[in-house]
Amino acid sequence: MSKLEKSAIETALTELPGWALADDGLSIGHTYKFGDFNAAFGFMTRVALMADKMDHHPEWFNVYNKVEMTLTTHDAGGVTQKDIDLARFCQSAAA
Repeated sequence: MSKLEKSAIETALTELPGWALADDGLSIGHTYKFGDFNAAFGFMTRVALMADKMDHHPEWFNVYNKVEMTLTTHDAGGVTQKDIDLARFCQSAAA
């Protein structure tokens, strides 16, 4: 999978509210806030199952009701379509 151009990433992010391109342009990130720990953990479980199917795993950090996510494709050295696809799944899982 090849790294996306910055313009392609920015276009994709217009459909992903709250997601942003990192300053270095190598990843996209989002912080989700849920009602409580149970909701945050449920979200993480749904994402983990999909990420495993995709063989594409997020970098994330969880404290109580907050989940901070970073997506990048290390093999490609930046953001790929896999990251955009997983971010789209995250948006639907968080809804």
